[in-house]
Amino acid sequence: MIAVLVVLSMGGTALGAGHGEKTPRATSGGAAASPGCGRAPTLTSGTHTIRSSGKNRSFILRVPDGYDRNRGYRLVFGFHWWGGTSTDVATGRTVETGTWAYYGLQRLANNSAIFVAPQGLDNGWANSGGEDVTFVDDMIRRIEADLCVDTTQRFALGFSYGAAMSYALACSRARVFRAVAIQSGGQLSGCSGGTRPIAYLGVHGLRDSVLGISGGRAMRDRFVRNNGCTAQNPPEPAQGSLTHRVTTYSGCSAGHPVAWAAFDEGHIAAPQDGAPGDSGSRTWLPGEVWKFFTQFKTLTLRE
Repeated sequence: MIAVLVVLSMGGTALGAGHGEKTPRATSGGAAASPGCGRAPTLTSGTHTIRSSGKNRSFILRVPDGYDRNRGYRLVFGFHWWGGTSTDVATGRTVETGTWAYYGLQRLANNSAIFVAPQGLDNGWANSGGEDVTFVDDMIRRIEADLCVDTTQRFALGFSYGAAMSYALACSRARVFRAVAIQSGGQLSGCSGGTRPIAYLGVHGLRDSVLGISGGRAMRDRFVRNNGCTAQNPPEPAQGSLTHRVTTYSGCSAGHPVAWAAFDEGHIAAPQDGAPGDSGSRTWLPGEVWKFFTQFKTLTLRE
């Protein structure tokens, strides 16, 4: 069986042999099969170690149940917060075990995505000298050499420091990743480049006292400009309302939407309407992220 992936919307690009952004690797039908497509996989769900920038680095991999080597899967990276771990992301245990795995996306994906939870050095993402971005390059190369990934469907998200790392990827790997979701982040991991468009979902709490919402707005506005969207001050919920409000920008270049989700709470990862604090089962946020990511579709044909 040969999987031919036909791109129905503008996507990211294939990662080449070296680090950084590369020219798309053409495949029959228009783009998208990773080198691992059609091969019997050796990677399995669990913790894996690779060498990157002279250091041993690790990540937790979640391969879909019933994995089909002839199907191109989404590839989703979930980055942990300051002091968090890859296990926290992979299990969701800090909010609600299982339900909140990979920021609540695993249960919504219904085995349509390969998930990756990388482990940061000293439980953070300082990205010194770009080493964490290089780590991501190396993980992509390792995973896609073995598993079947639709290379136009790579995504990154995270909360707090994990959001900062996802932002660094939006800046430096906008042609590698299809979209990012930046949840209560700040510019802590750098922004090398930062001039190319990428689909961008920003999420922030009005009463965030750790990484203030003004910083989140400024990060968002970089990609409002990059994506050619019409500038605006999107409406946000009233303080004390314990609600959220999502705005999709108009005028953005084709394939590069920007959305902004503001909520009435502080520095939390799983906000819920009508009540304070985190809730893995009641939070509205995973649904918004998954809807944003899955608007970019490809069609897999087999022959």
